[in-house]
Amino acid sequence: MVASIAGILLLLVALFQLCLACGAPWGGLAKGGKYPGKLPFRLRIAALVQLVLLAFIALIIFIRAGMMLPDYLDSSRMAIWGVVVFMSVSSMLNLITPSKWERRIWAPVVLLLLICSVVVAGSA
Repeated sequence: MVASIAGILLLLVALFQLCLACGAPWGGLAKGGKYPGKLPFRLRIAALVQLVLLAFIALIIFIRAGMMLPDYLDSSRMAIWGVVVFMSVSSMLNLITPSKWERRIWAPVVLLLLICSVVVAGSA
């Protein structure tokens, strides 16, 4: 159940990153709000990289939760703690960003992802 919640949240964030990469004018909701409107090309590429990273994080969570690829369950034991560290750092950055929209929208999402990843890490 917790892994499914994480999957839904990660899908939402990944879709947001995809929209940014495709030129959606939502730059004010990312990167500290420094780029209102459409992100510059290099940051649109970075959004694609983040999308791939989010997919990899989802894969680790699903494997660790026993939802897919059981042959990699042992490998996911350490990887899930990397996800926990990543979500911890992301949480801090979203809480201290100068962008009020990132604090209001993304900080709660990433904090929920942190909680989900800790639960998944501790339950398997």
